[in-house]
Amino acid sequence: MSIGSEFKEFAMKGNVVDLAVGVVIGAAFGKIVSSLVGDVIMPPLGMLIGGINFSDLAVTLGTDPKGVPVLLKYGAFLQTVFDFLIIAFVILLMVKGINKLKKPPAAAAAAPPPRQEVLLEQIRDALVRR
Repeated sequence: MSIGSEFKEFAMKGNVVDLAVGVVIGAAFGKIVSSLVGDVIMPPLGMLIGGINFSDLAVTLGTDPKGVPVLLKYGAFLQTVFDFLIIAFVILLMVKGINKLKKPPAAAAAAPPPRQEVLLEQIRDALVRR
């Protein structure tokens, strides 16, 4: 079997295709969450805190040889942390939902024993009482 045909067989398996679709959807979802955090959540949060724009929060460490300031942008890091927390929360909800769907149905109530067994148990109990 050549490497090309082996790779084709591997790539066409259902799990690999599902994974590829998941990666593409995940990347698009990441962009949506980044926009949500950067454009919807952080501006009002910044206003509540005192008119702070989180993307501008930085500490100047000095300047590089060209005279450009070297910044430690902790505001951008905070936005990324919010992105991660939202994505992690949504994934947690999805996994919980999927696990709920995968749960086996509750076992049906045990069927009553056949009449013969009930009668035999009664005879046994009667013999024990003697």
